[in-house]
Amino acid sequence: MIVKEGKNHEMEAEHVKEILGVVSTEIPALIKSILSSVFSEEAGRNMGKAAAAYYKELRNGGLPEQVAVKMTEDYMQTFTSLGDMLRSVGRGRGSGKEHIGEEIERKIHERLERKREETEEEEENE
Repeated sequence: MIVKEGKNHEMEAEHVKEILGVVSTEIPALIKSILSSVFSEEAGRNMGKAAAAYYKELRNGGLPEQVAVKMTEDYMQTFTSLGDMLRSVGRGRGSGKEHIGEEIERKIHERLERKREETEEEEENE
């Protein structure tokens, strides 16, 4: 993608603005949806069943009880850590929308600026 000043640049800026508007709305909704599926009653039941099955397989495989318990705790800690991470992302700063949108906008502007500089360098070298 070559970035040029003028009409094309204005069209790209409008396109970026449109993309940011969609992203800042869709990503928080996606995070909220993931959180509700991870922390639902059904998800809790499924995690309990998964932990019990994991423990049972470890014991049936011949591991001592203390080792199986520790490994099962570590297994469940993975789910807990993932849930904590998702919750913190969902909270973000403010409603989360502004922060995500600002961060994406900043990254896009950085990339466009780098691309513009590369194009100028190429033109100077020709």
